[in-house]
Amino acid sequence: MALHIALVEPEIPANTGNIARTCAATGTVLHLVRPLGFQTDDRTLKRAGLDYWHAVDVRYYDSFRELKETYPGHRFFCASTKAVNRYTDMQYQDGDFLVFGKETAGLPAEILQEHAETGIRIPIGDAVRSLNLSNSAAIVVFEALRQLDFPNLR
Repeated sequence: MALHIALVEPEIPANTGNIARTCAATGTVLHLVRPLGFQTDDRTLKRAGLDYWHAVDVRYYDSFRELKETYPGHRFFCASTKAVNRYTDMQYQDGDFLVFGKETAGLPAEILQEHAETGIRIPIGDAVRSLNLSNSAAIVVFEALRQLDFPNLR
């Protein structure tokens, strides 16, 4: 199995490309939930992922519900600045999903409510609303991998 990153309605191709590169480097599966704010053949998306797209397992869904129905029994950790739990407070397991929302609005309220117990946040100061999406995904996936003792990584 592997860890999973799910992006719900991502809007900025460079962020998704950067996250794809992180997925390639870590063996993490990338799940993209439509609608996407870009075309998957977008030059910016490809440039941000550089020449690593062949090493990324990318899967597409028309809704978050479809994603969850495809993976029954899996845990979904939903990142939000509104979450109570710090991302470091959770105990991650192989097969977990790390879920991130669109850059301008985050995850929809219904997803956050449904996953309130597994909602996670990255502590930040008051000077900004949130961190960049690709930075946030990298921070959380590397914490999960650290807890799993970096399986299959050198």
